[in-house]
Amino acid sequence: MNRTDFEPVTAADREIIAEQLGRPPRALRAVAARCPSGHPSVVQTSPRLEDGTPFPTLYYLTCPNLNSLVGGLEARGVMREMTERLDSDEELAAAYLRAHEEYLAERDAIDPLGHEVTAGGMPKRVKCLHVHLAHTLARGEGVNPFGDETLQLLHDLGWPNGDCAAHD
Repeated sequence: MNRTDFEPVTAADREIIAEQLGRPPRALRAVAARCPSGHPSVVQTSPRLEDGTPFPTLYYLTCPNLNSLVGGLEARGVMREMTERLDSDEELAAAYLRAHEEYLAERDAIDPLGHEVTAGGMPKRVKCLHVHLAHTLARGEGVNPFGDETLQLLHDLGWPNGDCAAHD
């Protein structure tokens, strides 16, 4: 699946996202995914902040529950294990390179930043599972192998677990 059917950000979404982040959101373009409870979980951001500063992270995980669960995975050393596999698994490395290239092409189609820095350590290492999960939740499984693996690890932990704050 390769989704691109993102939703416009409503005033209610903007309020919820600000609450989730603990600050006003920046450079919002769309709600790219929602948690099962219906609140935004991933937003798509512009490649530049409002003042023109480059902001290369195209998909940003906003759900506090997911952020907490992913932080727990990172604390277990999952990123190091994933990075080590890139050296020995050519198929995985190729899929990760494709994820990087597609991420870069998608971001550059919105606003080219003039460099090949994407997010989360792509394509040589894994340094932020939040970014990879956001990429998978936004675009669907099969686009980012480490986002897919992170999603599976969360399912193994019982997510969705009902801990997400439901907002009216």
